Amino acid sequence: MQGSTVNPSQEELQYAETATTEQEHEDHRMFGVVLFLVAESMIFFGLFSAYLIYYFVMPEWPPEGTPELELLLPGVNSLILISSSFVMHRGQTAIKNDDVSGLRFWFTLTAIMGAIFLGGQVYEYSTLEFGLTTNLFASCFYVLTGFHGMHVTLGLFLILFVLLRSRRDNHYSSESHFGVEASELYWHFVDVVWIILFGLVYLL
Repeated sequence: MQGSTVNPSQEELQYAETATTEQEHEDHRMFGVVLFLVAESMIFFGLFSAYLIYYFVMPEWPPEGTPELELLLPGVNSLILISSSFVMHRGQTAIKNDDVSGLRFWFTLTAIMGAIFLGGQVYEYSTLEFGLTTNLFASCFYVLTGFHGMHVTLGLFLILFVLLRSRRDNHYSSESHFGVEASELYWHFVDVVWIILFGLVYLL
């Protein structure tokens, strides 16, 4: 009696080939995003460390004659930026439920809140009674807040990029939403940095 052989179907072969390809090429994009944020964290850590050294070493900080910073506008700005993280998370929750419209709504709202934050920062700059070269404190203030503002601007571009790509049919779904997750992780990073910055510069 001759043994019979079962030839795999074309679909089975394609599935096996796809599984093998996925095993050979694992997705390390999120690891790259985390590594980038770690590198950015080190830069901010250096800036914060320098600020604290000046704070403890200088005879008086801020130097005598430096106008006091207003807390109302930065405080409101802080609430807006921190709240935007929770708003943005709603967008990721929506896409995990295959709700593209929800993703667009929450990410658009996040972008608006981020733009308001930047607008508030620009307005604050226009009303300050000191400039970049007034003294060491002024230089630290503009470098820290300006560098953070640059990161918020980059975050806005990432959000707008996600919104643009979401207009493509089936581009984001519950199974494929790396751009959404990466943007949200970056935005949370920006928010955490601002909380530390606000505590050091405005409250310390």
